[in-house]
Amino acid sequence: MAPLSGITILDLTHVLAGPFCATILADLGAHVIKVERPGTGDDTRAFPPFTNGESAYFAALNAGKHSIALDLKAEADRQVFEALLARADVLLENYRPGVMERLGYGWQDLQPRLPRLIYGAVSGFGHTGPEAGKPAYDMVVQARGGVMSITGEEGGPPVRVGASLGDIVAGMYLAQGVLAALYDRSRSGLGAKIDISMLDCQLAIQEHSIAITTATGTPPGRTGARHPTITPFSTFRAADGFFVIAAGNDALFARLCAALGQPGWATDPRFASNAARCAHVALLKRLIEAVTLGAPCAEWIATLEAAGVPTGRVQDMAEVLRDPQLLARNMVLPVAARPGGPAFTAAGNPIKMSTLPDLRQRGPAPALDADRAAILGWLSGPPEGAS
Repeated sequence: MAPLSGITILDLTHVLAGPFCATILADLGAHVIKVERPGTGDDTRAFPPFTNGESAYFAALNAGKHSIALDLKAEADRQVFEALLARADVLLENYRPGVMERLGYGWQDLQPRLPRLIYGAVSGFGHTGPEAGKPAYDMVVQARGGVMSITGEEGGPPVRVGASLGDIVAGMYLAQGVLAALYDRSRSGLGAKIDISMLDCQLAIQEHSIAITTATGTPPGRTGARHPTITPFSTFRAADGFFVIAAGNDALFARLCAALGQPGWATDPRFASNAARCAHVALLKRLIEAVTLGAPCAEWIATLEAAGVPTGRVQDMAEVLRDPQLLARNMVLPVAARPGGPAFTAAGNPIKMSTLPDLRQRGPAPALDADRAAILGWLSGPPEGAS
């Protein structure tokens, strides 16, 4: 039995952070009911790219969920929503703070009458503080949270991280909060409110930037692919592309030097310690690339792996989706097609548990309101665990 089997998630979220959280919980066995706007549904249904008129983006984030369209301002739909709330373990929402309260479904409204309900909210700036009501997208919190200040090439402009880190990390933290609240409820019998700020999460993941700034008084700048305090820990050119070398200590650096045919570098005063290597980082990179440009990536990766030096090719996404290690761990999954609908591909579940069978295929992404009849039928039946 999956860890969250029997747990029902009422998911009002849209776009990325909330749906990403709901997917994590669904992968762990929860029953996720996606509540969408009538007519248009989740914004990502209109996000490209499309296959046969359906969004691959939406499918990747919502495969295996069930959809019902409800207008929470219409009395008949509110009655359905109330019935869903009564059966739900967790409510997820990512509206701007105040929207749920205006609808009568804020935490203060629901907690007295549904004391076991876990209320998970994710927003740009959280539900407290002077900017709680402001809207935000991923790029805004990457900028405000300092991530863009350390991303990009030295001397160049700030760059957004290619993946939507602001949303994804917030979704991960929301999932952690939900799991903690479910465990706490098993002891106390009471639910909890989880308030996740995308901006908070950007600060929470910056280990070196916080340490460098507080210890030295100077914030770190952009260093490209290079680690700010460890050398060599960066990308390097080979004859046919880029690969990475991560020599995180003196012993690994000595192994690297031997593998490159330059054992003397390990005792050169300019490179004999990490501090010295950081002081001469540009010179060391030029020396290493003068060697590595002489052979293709595959040859250097084989050589360095044989020496025990952490390394890997810089792969594009097409190469990633063919990576034998990822395929062996069921991390590239087909999304089952609905009758008459297109097939898609999505990432697998990275949480590997001895008690959780690994996914081999994701369920189909729901058409808008496609599961209304099934959900209403479920509502009319006895609650789980009833005799």
